Amino acid sequence: MRNIPLRQVRAVIAVCEEGSFTRAAERENATQSGISQHVAAVERTLGVKLFDRSAGRVTPTPAGLRYYKSCVQAVGALENAAEEARALAGQVAGELRIGLMPTFTRAVLAPVLEDFVPRCPEVRLHIVEGYSGLLTEMVLADELDFAVVPAFEGRIGLKSRLLVRDREMLLSGPRSKLTPLAPVRLKDCRPFKVIVPGPHNVRRRNLETYFQTHGVEVDAMMEMDAMIGTLEFVARSDWVTVLPSLISVNDIAKGDIVVNPVADPPLHAEFVLIQPTRRTLSAQARMFLERFEAEVAHIHAVWDAAIAAPERREARRSSRNRNAHA
Repeated sequence: MRNIPLRQVRAVIAVCEEGSFTRAAERENATQSGISQHVAAVERTLGVKLFDRSAGRVTPTPAGLRYYKSCVQAVGALENAAEEARALAGQVAGELRIGLMPTFTRAVLAPVLEDFVPRCPEVRLHIVEGYSGLLTEMVLADELDFAVVPAFEGRIGLKSRLLVRDREMLLSGPRSKLTPLAPVRLKDCRPFKVIVPGPHNVRRRNLETYFQTHGVEVDAMMEMDAMIGTLEFVARSDWVTVLPSLISVNDIAKGDIVVNPVADPPLHAEFVLIQPTRRTLSAQARMFLERFEAEVAHIHAVWDAAIAAPERREARRSSRNRNAHA
Protein backbone atom coordinates (compact mmCIF):
# COMPACT_ATOMS: atom_id res chain seq x y z
CA MET A 1 0.00 0.00 0.00
CA ARG A 2 1.39 3.38 -0.95
CA ASN A 3 2.01 6.08 1.65
CA ILE A 4 -0.76 8.61 2.26
CA PRO A 5 0.49 12.21 1.95
CA LEU A 6 0.37 14.37 5.07
CA ARG A 7 -1.94 16.92 3.39
CA GLN A 8 -4.50 14.16 2.86
CA VAL A 9 -4.18 13.05 6.49
CA ARG A 10 -4.74 16.65 7.64
CA ALA A 11 -7.83 16.85 5.42
CA VAL A 12 -9.32 13.79 7.14
CA ILE A 13 -8.56 15.27 10.56
CA ALA A 14 -10.13 18.61 9.64
CA VAL A 15 -13.34 17.07 8.26
CA CYS A 16 -13.73 14.83 11.30
CA GLU A 17 -13.25 17.72 13.74
CA GLU A 18 -15.30 20.29 11.82
CA GLY A 19 -18.09 17.97 10.70
CA SER A 20 -18.18 19.82 7.39
CA PHE A 21 -16.14 19.91 4.18
CA THR A 22 -16.75 23.65 3.92
CA ARG A 23 -15.45 24.45 7.42
CA ALA A 24 -12.56 22.00 6.98
CA ALA A 25 -11.57 23.83 3.78
CA GLU A 26 -11.68 27.19 5.56
CA ARG A 27 -9.49 25.84 8.35
CA GLU A 28 -6.95 24.32 5.97
CA ASN A 29 -6.94 27.33 3.60
CA ALA A 30 -8.09 25.04 0.82
CA THR A 31 -11.11 24.68 -1.45
CA GLN A 32 -14.04 22.46 -0.60
CA SER A 33 -13.47 20.36 -3.71
CA GLY A 34 -9.81 19.99 -2.77
CA ILE A 35 -10.67 18.70 0.69
CA SER A 36 -13.25 16.31 -0.79
CA GLN A 37 -10.66 14.99 -3.23
CA HIS A 38 -8.10 14.44 -0.45
CA VAL A 39 -10.62 12.50 1.64
CA ALA A 40 -11.76 10.45 -1.36
CA ALA A 41 -8.14 9.63 -2.16
CA VAL A 42 -7.56 8.33 1.38
CA GLU A 43 -10.72 6.23 1.20
CA ARG A 44 -9.59 4.71 -2.11
CA THR A 45 -6.14 3.94 -0.71
CA LEU A 46 -7.54 2.34 2.43
CA GLY A 47 -10.45 0.68 0.69
CA VAL A 48 -12.82 1.79 3.44
CA LYS A 49 -15.48 4.49 3.85
CA LEU A 50 -14.39 7.09 6.38
CA PHE A 51 -17.43 9.41 6.43
CA ASP A 52 -21.18 9.26 6.05
CA ARG A 53 -22.40 12.17 3.93
CA SER A 54 -26.09 12.99 4.24
CA ALA A 55 -28.35 16.07 4.44
CA GLY A 56 -25.44 18.47 4.64
CA ARG A 57 -23.88 16.63 7.56
CA VAL A 58 -20.62 14.74 7.57
CA THR A 59 -20.04 12.22 10.37
CA PRO A 60 -17.19 9.73 10.72
CA THR A 61 -17.93 6.05 10.36
CA PRO A 62 -16.54 3.73 13.07
CA ALA A 63 -13.57 3.07 10.77
CA GLY A 64 -13.23 6.80 10.11
CA LEU A 65 -13.22 7.67 13.80
CA ARG A 66 -10.60 5.03 14.51
CA TYR A 67 -8.45 6.25 11.63
CA TYR A 68 -8.85 9.85 12.84
CA LYS A 69 -7.58 8.93 16.32
CA SER A 70 -4.52 7.23 14.84
CA CYS A 71 -3.90 10.21 12.56
CA VAL A 72 -3.96 12.82 15.32
CA GLN A 73 -1.52 10.70 17.34
CA ALA A 74 0.82 10.52 14.35
CA VAL A 75 0.59 14.25 13.58
CA GLY A 76 1.06 15.01 17.27
CA ALA A 77 4.20 12.87 17.33
CA LEU A 78 5.63 14.85 14.41
CA GLU A 79 4.92 18.16 16.13
CA ASN A 80 6.36 16.86 19.39
CA ALA A 81 9.58 15.88 17.60
CA ALA A 82 9.83 19.41 16.22
CA GLU A 83 9.26 20.95 19.65
CA GLU A 84 11.89 18.73 21.23
CA ALA A 85 14.40 19.77 18.56
CA ARG A 86 13.68 23.46 19.21
CA ALA A 87 13.99 22.92 22.96
CA LEU A 88 17.38 21.20 22.56
CA ALA A 89 18.50 24.18 20.50
CA GLY A 90 17.43 26.49 23.33
CA GLN A 91 14.76 28.15 21.20
CA VAL A 92 12.04 29.11 23.67
CA ALA A 93 10.42 31.74 21.51
CA GLY A 94 7.33 32.47 19.49
CA GLU A 95 3.71 32.96 20.44
CA LEU A 96 1.86 31.49 23.39
CA ARG A 97 -1.93 31.87 23.36
CA ILE A 98 -3.67 30.96 26.62
CA GLY A 99 -7.29 30.93 27.72
CA LEU A 100 -8.10 31.24 31.43
CA MET A 101 -11.26 31.66 33.47
CA PRO A 102 -11.57 34.42 36.11
CA THR A 103 -11.01 31.62 38.64
CA PHE A 104 -7.34 31.76 37.65
CA THR A 105 -6.78 35.32 36.46
CA ARG A 106 -7.63 36.95 39.80
CA ALA A 107 -4.98 35.37 42.04
CA VAL A 108 -2.99 32.70 40.17
CA LEU A 109 -1.97 34.51 36.99
CA ALA A 110 0.08 37.47 38.26
CA PRO A 111 2.61 35.43 40.30
CA VAL A 112 3.03 33.06 37.35
CA LEU A 113 3.71 35.94 34.94
CA GLU A 114 6.09 37.55 37.42
CA ASP A 115 8.30 34.48 37.11
CA PHE A 116 7.61 33.41 33.51
CA VAL A 117 8.04 36.70 31.64
CA PRO A 118 11.67 37.38 32.72
CA ARG A 119 12.59 33.74 32.02
CA CYS A 120 11.08 33.75 28.52
CA PRO A 121 11.54 37.28 27.14
CA GLU A 122 11.28 36.05 23.53
CA VAL A 123 7.82 34.58 24.02
CA ARG A 124 4.91 36.75 22.82
CA LEU A 125 2.06 36.14 25.26
CA HIS A 126 -1.61 36.55 24.46
CA ILE A 127 -3.95 35.72 27.36
CA VAL A 128 -7.73 35.64 26.99
CA GLU A 129 -10.06 35.72 30.00
CA GLY A 130 -13.41 34.07 29.41
CA TYR A 131 -15.82 31.38 30.50
CA SER A 132 -15.76 27.74 29.51
CA GLY A 133 -17.95 27.91 26.40
CA LEU A 134 -15.99 30.70 24.72
CA LEU A 135 -12.58 29.25 25.61
CA THR A 136 -13.53 25.78 24.38
CA GLU A 137 -14.66 27.15 21.01
CA MET A 138 -11.44 29.18 20.70
CA VAL A 139 -9.32 26.10 21.33
CA LEU A 140 -11.31 24.13 18.76
CA ALA A 141 -10.79 26.96 16.27
CA ASP A 142 -7.04 26.85 16.95
CA GLU A 143 -7.13 30.41 18.28
CA LEU A 144 -5.61 29.27 21.60
CA ASP A 145 -2.76 26.84 22.29
CA PHE A 146 -4.57 25.67 25.42
CA ALA A 147 -7.18 26.72 27.95
CA VAL A 148 -8.12 25.74 31.50
CA VAL A 149 -11.86 25.09 31.91
CA PRO A 150 -14.16 23.08 34.20
CA ALA A 151 -14.13 19.34 33.56
CA PHE A 152 -16.67 18.25 30.95
CA GLU A 153 -17.57 15.24 28.82
CA GLY A 154 -15.10 16.02 26.04
CA ARG A 155 -15.45 16.69 22.31
CA ILE A 156 -13.92 15.49 19.07
CA GLY A 157 -10.94 17.69 18.31
CA LEU A 158 -9.96 18.22 21.93
CA LYS A 159 -7.70 16.35 24.30
CA SER A 160 -7.68 17.07 28.00
CA ARG A 161 -6.13 16.16 31.32
CA LEU A 162 -7.10 16.96 34.89
CA LEU A 163 -5.10 19.97 36.04
CA VAL A 164 -6.71 21.21 39.26
CA ARG A 165 -9.10 19.87 41.89
CA ASP A 166 -10.16 22.78 44.05
CA ARG A 167 -12.39 23.21 47.09
CA GLU A 168 -15.44 25.45 46.74
CA MET A 169 -15.99 28.33 49.18
CA LEU A 170 -19.02 30.34 50.24
CA LEU A 171 -18.36 34.05 49.79
CA SER A 172 -20.56 36.57 51.58
CA GLY A 173 -20.46 40.13 52.84
CA PRO A 174 -20.23 41.33 56.46
CA ARG A 175 -24.04 41.20 56.73
CA SER A 176 -23.90 37.41 56.80
CA LYS A 177 -22.26 37.58 60.25
CA LEU A 178 -20.50 34.31 59.50
CA THR A 179 -17.22 33.56 61.27
CA PRO A 180 -14.46 33.86 58.64
CA LEU A 181 -12.90 30.53 57.61
CA ALA A 182 -15.34 28.45 59.69
CA PRO A 183 -16.81 25.54 57.69
CA VAL A 184 -20.49 26.06 56.82
CA ARG A 185 -23.35 23.89 55.59
CA LEU A 186 -25.16 25.64 52.77
CA LYS A 187 -28.53 24.23 53.87
CA ASP A 188 -28.11 26.10 57.16
CA CYS A 189 -27.62 29.46 55.42
CA ARG A 190 -31.01 31.22 55.37
CA PRO A 191 -32.14 33.12 53.50
CA PHE A 192 -29.97 31.68 50.74
CA LYS A 193 -29.80 34.32 48.01
CA VAL A 194 -27.11 33.10 45.65
CA ILE A 195 -25.38 34.45 42.55
CA VAL A 196 -24.53 31.74 40.01
CA PRO A 197 -22.97 31.69 36.54
CA GLY A 198 -25.16 31.49 33.45
CA PRO A 199 -26.55 28.17 32.18
CA HIS A 200 -23.81 27.78 29.56
CA ASN A 201 -21.20 27.56 32.31
CA VAL A 202 -20.34 23.99 33.39
CA ARG A 203 -20.09 25.07 37.03
CA ARG A 204 -23.76 26.12 37.01
CA ARG A 205 -24.89 22.53 36.53
CA ASN A 206 -22.55 21.30 39.25
CA LEU A 207 -23.81 23.88 41.74
CA GLU A 208 -27.47 23.18 41.05
CA THR A 209 -26.87 19.45 41.41
CA TYR A 210 -25.24 20.04 44.80
CA PHE A 211 -28.12 22.28 45.96
CA GLN A 212 -30.75 19.71 44.98
CA THR A 213 -28.86 16.70 46.31
CA HIS A 214 -28.03 18.15 49.73
CA GLY A 215 -31.22 19.95 50.65
CA VAL A 216 -30.09 23.51 50.01
CA GLU A 217 -33.21 25.69 49.74
CA VAL A 218 -32.56 28.53 47.32
CA ASP A 219 -34.64 31.59 48.23
CA ALA A 220 -33.43 33.69 45.30
CA MET A 221 -31.03 33.12 42.43
CA MET A 222 -29.29 35.65 40.22
CA GLU A 223 -27.26 34.85 37.08
CA MET A 224 -24.11 36.88 36.62
CA ASP A 225 -21.13 36.15 34.37
CA ALA A 226 -19.14 39.12 35.65
CA MET A 227 -16.72 38.12 38.37
CA ILE A 228 -15.69 41.56 39.64
CA GLY A 229 -19.32 42.67 39.67
CA THR A 230 -20.30 39.54 41.57
CA LEU A 231 -17.68 40.06 44.26
CA GLU A 232 -18.46 43.76 44.70
CA PHE A 233 -22.21 43.13 44.96
CA VAL A 234 -21.69 40.31 47.48
CA ALA A 235 -19.55 42.63 49.62
CA ARG A 236 -22.32 45.28 49.64
CA SER A 237 -25.39 43.06 50.10
CA ASP A 238 -26.89 40.00 51.74
CA TRP A 239 -26.36 37.93 48.57
CA VAL A 240 -23.76 35.17 48.53
CA THR A 241 -21.88 33.20 45.89
CA VAL A 242 -19.93 29.95 45.72
CA LEU A 243 -16.50 30.07 44.12
CA PRO A 244 -13.31 27.97 44.06
CA SER A 245 -10.71 28.69 46.73
CA LEU A 246 -8.19 29.77 44.09
CA ILE A 247 -10.12 32.92 43.24
CA SER A 248 -10.74 33.91 46.85
CA VAL A 249 -7.35 33.39 48.48
CA ASN A 250 -6.66 37.14 48.56
CA ASP A 251 -9.90 37.67 50.50
CA ILE A 252 -8.78 35.63 53.52
CA ALA A 253 -8.08 38.61 55.76
CA LYS A 254 -9.51 41.62 53.89
CA GLY A 255 -12.78 41.93 55.79
CA ASP A 256 -15.10 43.12 52.99
CA ILE A 257 -15.57 39.53 51.79
CA VAL A 258 -16.17 36.69 54.25
CA VAL A 259 -14.90 33.30 53.03
CA ASN A 260 -16.09 29.98 54.46
CA PRO A 261 -15.29 26.45 53.25
CA VAL A 262 -18.38 24.56 52.11
CA ALA A 263 -18.74 21.52 54.36
CA ASP A 264 -20.94 18.54 55.18
CA PRO A 265 -20.27 17.52 52.50
CA PRO A 266 -17.50 19.58 50.94
CA LEU A 267 -17.93 20.66 47.34
CA HIS A 268 -15.10 20.47 44.83
CA ALA A 269 -14.52 21.83 41.35
CA GLU A 270 -12.32 20.09 38.80
CA PHE A 271 -10.57 21.94 36.01
CA VAL A 272 -8.96 20.43 32.95
CA LEU A 273 -6.34 21.55 30.49
CA ILE A 274 -7.73 21.39 26.95
CA GLN A 275 -5.79 21.68 23.71
CA PRO A 276 -6.36 20.77 20.06
CA THR A 277 -6.03 17.00 19.61
CA ARG A 278 -3.81 17.46 16.58
CA ARG A 279 -1.27 19.68 18.35
CA THR A 280 1.38 19.18 20.98
CA LEU A 281 2.29 21.70 23.66
CA SER A 282 5.25 23.93 22.86
CA ALA A 283 8.23 24.27 25.17
CA GLN A 284 6.97 27.66 26.35
CA ALA A 285 3.52 26.22 27.04
CA ARG A 286 5.03 23.45 29.15
CA MET A 287 7.15 25.96 31.08
CA PHE A 288 4.12 28.16 31.72
CA LEU A 289 2.04 25.22 32.94
CA GLU A 290 4.82 23.99 35.23
CA ARG A 291 4.89 27.38 36.97
CA PHE A 292 1.07 27.57 36.90
CA GLU A 293 0.66 24.24 38.69
CA ALA A 294 3.29 25.23 41.26
CA GLU A 295 1.37 28.42 42.06
CA VAL A 296 -1.88 26.46 42.43
CA ALA A 297 -0.14 24.13 44.89
CA HIS A 298 1.18 27.15 46.82
CA ILE A 299 -2.31 28.67 47.10
CA HIS A 300 -3.73 25.37 48.32
CA ALA A 301 -1.02 25.29 51.01
CA VAL A 302 -1.99 28.84 52.05
CA TRP A 303 -5.62 27.74 52.36
CA ASP A 304 -4.72 24.62 54.35
CA ALA A 305 -2.81 26.78 56.84
CA ALA A 306 -5.56 29.41 57.04
CA ILE A 307 -8.32 26.87 57.70
CA ALA A 308 -6.22 24.97 60.23
CA ALA A 309 -5.29 28.09 62.24
CA PRO A 310 -8.73 28.61 63.89
CA GLU A 311 -8.90 24.91 64.67
CA ARG A 312 -5.50 25.10 66.41
CA ARG A 313 -6.59 28.19 68.37
CA GLU A 314 -9.76 26.44 69.49
CA ALA A 315 -7.77 23.37 70.54
CA ARG A 316 -5.39 25.53 72.62
CA ARG A 317 -8.33 27.37 74.20
CA SER A 318 -10.00 24.09 75.14
CA SER A 319 -6.76 22.79 76.57
CA ARG A 320 -6.32 25.89 78.73
CA ASN A 321 -9.90 25.59 80.00
CA ARG A 322 -9.36 21.96 80.97
CA ASN A 323 -6.15 22.82 82.77
CA ALA A 324 -7.87 25.68 84.63
CA HIS A 325 -10.54 23.32 85.95
CA ALA A 326 -8.14 20.52 86.78
